[in-house]
Amino acid sequence: MPSLFATSDLHVTHEGNGPIVEDIRPESPDDWLLVAGDVAEQTEAVVSTLATLRERFATVVWVPGNHELWTTTRDEVQLRGEARYRYLVERCRDAGVLTPEDEFPVWRHGERPLTIAPMFLLYDYSWRTPQAEDVSLDEALGQAREAGVVCTDEYFLHPDPYPSRQEWCAQRVKITEERLASIPEDHGTVLMSHWPLHRHPTAPLYWPEFALWCGTERTADWHLRYRAEVAVFGHLHIPRTTQADGVRFEEVSLGYPREWRKRARGPVPLRKIL
Repeated sequence: MPSLFATSDLHVTHEGNGPIVEDIRPESPDDWLLVAGDVAEQTEAVVSTLATLRERFATVVWVPGNHELWTTTRDEVQLRGEARYRYLVERCRDAGVLTPEDEFPVWRHGERPLTIAPMFLLYDYSWRTPQAEDVSLDEALGQAREAGVVCTDEYFLHPDPYPSRQEWCAQRVKITEERLASIPEDHGTVLMSHWPLHRHPTAPLYWPEFALWCGTERTADWHLRYRAEVAVFGHLHIPRTTQADGVRFEEVSLGYPREWRKRARGPVPLRKIL
């Protein structure tokens, strides 16, 4: 019986993570791997890592995180926004890696078929602290800055050709809703994204203001509406299993070396989902 594994936030260019990622291996030749974003900031590191994983696993499914979408001076690929995302999709396809733009694969090794839905959704700043609920976005961002919290996306994640990340997020949510609605009703789902679909996993954040950059209220009921067996995500660097409405949520990030070195269990680069 094959297994479905998941990982995210590999950040392979950070010293210490490379050797860990190199050791990621399946248990059998038929195992699948979900990669929930933030492989690296530089395009070639993203593509080469995914291509290597694809050589090892029968199927690899990838969704972008915010770091893949950064446009930095150190990257030879200077595409921004939607163009950058589309370029990554094509490079993944060349490597045999599935993306949010491909036909959803189906896991047929359980009690019912499970459609694996890789989703690129972004965030829209709707997850705010109580102090920021009734103020403008500029004021909410100002409060976050005063608390010492500013996501690097504000400098490197460009929404081109959309006028804002919120509008790009709204478009991605619309596109994804249409695709999810077409999943056969007798299928359950594995909902896979970089950003969590539901806000509850952000509760342990040391800086609660960071939730601004973590998701959108638009997806709060998707785990129920789309019959999720499990929701897989990363981004938070708080690897753990939680529940919402009886649905399992799996945060599967490896994270930065400074984070996993503090944990008694050390780095966990791979989680068995099914």
